[in-house]
Amino acid sequence: MDVVADLDQATVLLFVKSLGEAFYVDAPAATEAVRAGGSFNVVHIESAVKVDIFVAGTDPLDRERLRRRLAVSAADNQATLYVDTAEDVVLRKLEWYRRGGETSERQWRDVVAVLRVQRQMDNEYLRRWADRLGIADLLVRALSELLPR
Repeated sequence: MDVVADLDQATVLLFVKSLGEAFYVDAPAATEAVRAGGSFNVVHIESAVKVDIFVAGTDPLDRERLRRRLAVSAADNQATLYVDTAEDVVLRKLEWYRRGGETSERQWRDVVAVLRVQRQMDNEYLRRWADRLGIADLLVRALSELLPR
């Protein structure tokens, strides 16, 4: 699961502490992710479920991701989590794929899988942001993999 978090240096350690002993979090990695505008992992120890926390930075897509995020109730209905839309997951993964020299098969498989599973996506939003991010060619390539051969 990908979670977008609007954290800063003043709140990141409070966030880590609030997770309690049920979760594993590398506090220095979380602090660095906030400083650099990156990501860190939270692992639920009992279930081994890993959550990727993406720290929202100041770039326009990050602000848009926060605006568009989806609220999801936690299993115990005691908390609400905010997750990226499928469109934003695709855009970020295509960005990482490009930044990584277009070699990560995992990122590419994830992109194609999200596109395959999500039947209703905002294609205009995807195309507009892909153009702005310089990854329009990758989006076209990923979408072409969905076409029957």
